[in-house]
Formats: sequence, C-alpha cells, structure tokens
Amino acid sequence: MIEKRMIVGQEVSALGLGCMGMSTAYGEADRGESLRTIDRALELGVNFLDTADIYGVGHNERLLAEALKGRRDEVFLATKCGIVPNPQSGFPSGADGSPEYIRGAIDRSLQRLETDHVDLYYLHRPDPQVPIEESVGALGELVAAGKIGAVGLSEASADTIRRAAAVYPIAALQSEWSVFSRDIEAQVVPTCRELGIALVPYSPLGRGMLTGSAEALTDLAANDFRRTLPRWQAENLDANIRLTAAIRDIADKHDAQPAQVAIAWLIAQGDDVIPIPGTKRRTYLEQNIDAMNLVLSAADLEALGALVPAGDRVPDMGWVMRDTVAR
Repeated sequence: MIEKRMIVGQEVSALGLGCMGMSTAYGEADRGESLRTIDRALELGVNFLDTADIYGVGHNERLLAEALKGRRDEVFLATKCGIVPNPQSGFPSGADGSPEYIRGAIDRSLQRLETDHVDLYYLHRPDPQVPIEESVGALGELVAAGKIGAVGLSEASADTIRRAAAVYPIAALQSEWSVFSRDIEAQVVPTCRELGIALVPYSPLGRGMLTGSAEALTDLAANDFRRTLPRWQAENLDANIRLTAAIRDIADKHDAQPAQVAIAWLIAQGDDVIPIPGTKRRTYLEQNIDAMNLVLSAADLEALGALVPAGDRVPDMGWVMRDTVAR
C-alpha cells in the first residue's frame, strides 16, 4: 500500500497525480489512455488528484468528472482558479484574484467536475492587483459554504504566504520543486514549515528533463510549451543533458530509472512534501509509484543536491508577480 501523508487532517497518498498533461501543454493526449491512467492510479492507492480550471480551459476538470463517476469519495480532489485564459488561444493571459472572480470560478469548476465540493482549492497565481488578504478571505468563505475543504496557494512568495495565513489557514503551497529547481528552498519552504503548510511540488521531474525522455527540442511536439523555456534552449539544453548523466549513474547503481531517483530525492526532503508528478500514461505512473520504494544514500542526496542546471527556472506565468499589492 502506498505511503500516506497528511493535509488538513486528511490522509493523502504521499505521491499525487498531476493531470494537466492529459489536456494541454505536453503535446497530443489520448483520452482513453488518460482515463485508464487515472483508474490505475486509484487502483494502486494514489488518491490525491490535481487539476485546474485553466488546463485545457475546463477540459481537464470534465475529464476527471468522467473518470471519477461513482468514485468521487475515493479521492482527495484539488483544483485551482485565478489564471484567466485568452479566449482565442486558451493560453494564460492574466491573473484574477478578486473575490467576485473566485466565487464564480468555484461554481464553474464544481459544475465541470460534477461534484458539490473539492477537498483543496488553490489560488493558482496571486493577482498582483488584488491584496492577497482579499483573495484568501473569499476562499475562506468558500470553506464556510462547504464548497471547498481547504485553501491552498500556488507559486506564492514567503511574504505573500505569511499575509495569506494571517487571514485564513493555508493548507498547502504548490510550487515547482525538483533537483533542478531549488529556489523555493531559501524562503518559501522554511515559511511553510513554520506555518504547518504542506508542500506540493509540481514538475518534480524537471518537466521531463530529469527523465532523459526528451534530450533535444526536436524530440518535442510542435505545440509543447517547453520549447519556450530557457533550460531547453541551445547551449543550456546541452549542458543540462550532461548533468542528467549524474542522475543516470545513481539510477544505475540502484537498478532504477532516472525519474525514480528524482522523485525519491523529493520524497526524502521531508514528511510534509507530497510531489504530484504528471503523466498521461500508465507505464510512467507505475514507474513513478515504484520510486516510493527507492531509498537514496546520504552520498546520493549530496551529489544530487550539488547539481546546478544551466538557464533560469521560469515559473508558469513568470510575468505575474508572486507578491500582491498591500491591503
């Protein structure tokens, strides 16, 4: 049985499933295989499913509703609001953290998910034009209304997290964190631990780079957004691929896959860390779950912690500030 960890008093699997790629961003998706992947995740004990209203502009939430028919009570379901899509392209065009937007967004998500509540509701990005206190106040009202079980933030700064937690308890902080993305360790991680906030790393496999599955831009689909990221460009990509050799060496020593080493490194960062690797295929899902059985040595952890990738991490919607205006 997969190990469990806690979010607001509820047991969740120590490894969640990020569902974004089943609808957007990483090339073409296969609806049938996506549904089978979700079904297999539940069968193997993964009960923490992560989606958002922006993923496929509602498509991902509708996909989860289909996958969870008759099984809603088996999962800890998380979704998000606050990123506004461009009506033509569907890509993010801004953030809206106003109370009015949040109240409407949850109702639209619940309708698509075909449920009367979600267990965790994140503000997907802080809106730089709206005080975080106002956004979180509205989220707290949704808890009181029974529409959400707990409040989360995503890609927020330490200061924003503190301001938010002063208004309403924050259950989880979702941010990119991996062997190659360490910036949250300086201030965000200590702040969350001081306040008792669970850490939910997305892209724990470095958006696929740590798996070695896409070693050149030519391996990526034309609509794969990684083509736009600094770490996947020219000399940066070549340097980062060379770095992944160290991960492969550790994996070989343990008769494991590089992706499993990357996940095991995150799991080893603390009992409050619940990674949500995304996949749309059962093969990779099972491989990721097997990483729970991989125990890295102190020397392994030190070697992995010393890796410094080429190119900056660019958070999704990095042009949206991680702090908000003062109240």
